[in-house]
Amino acid sequence: MSAKAEPWQTAEIAGPKKALLILKPEVVVAMVKRAKRPILIVGHHAAEDYSDDVKMIDYAIRMSKTTGIPVVATAHTISEFIKRDFHSVTCMPAMDIGNRLVDPEWKGLDGKGPYDLALFMGLPYYMEFVILAGLKSFSTNLKTISLDRFYNPHATWSFPNLSVKDWNESFEIIVNKLGGE
Repeated sequence: MSAKAEPWQTAEIAGPKKALLILKPEVVVAMVKRAKRPILIVGHHAAEDYSDDVKMIDYAIRMSKTTGIPVVATAHTISEFIKRDFHSVTCMPAMDIGNRLVDPEWKGLDGKGPYDLALFMGLPYYMEFVILAGLKSFSTNLKTISLDRFYNPHATWSFPNLSVKDWNESFEIIVNKLGGE
């Protein structure tokens, strides 16, 4: 896996604090296992074809079933989850979930308190970039992980720019080490 830590969106300046690189998928596994209240935000790009056999949305479902992480589907992604007979998902606009994660008074989807880890996948890069910038600047005690193929400097942790092959291999390792099938 090559490690290139350049934002995929050119001409964007992330500031002095940038995402730590996920060079080993086990970093994600450790972060998820350590989190008390993780949440997974999934955008519509997760349902697109990136490889012949699996889509990112399938990894999201496997991760949620394995760990119990609540899933928020943005845009029309909810229909893709339902097509896969996965109904443990909440639908919310991407900017809305970003705003709620910043709000210290928000008690989460289940009313049990704020989240301490937010994982993002499948959102348009520019949208995730802006949401993560807001979370980095204004949320307290929230760590973020960008699970997309391209380095996102506003996350706490982000994959470097990866090939589709390396990205899929990373997800297989993550899901398997979290206890998935």
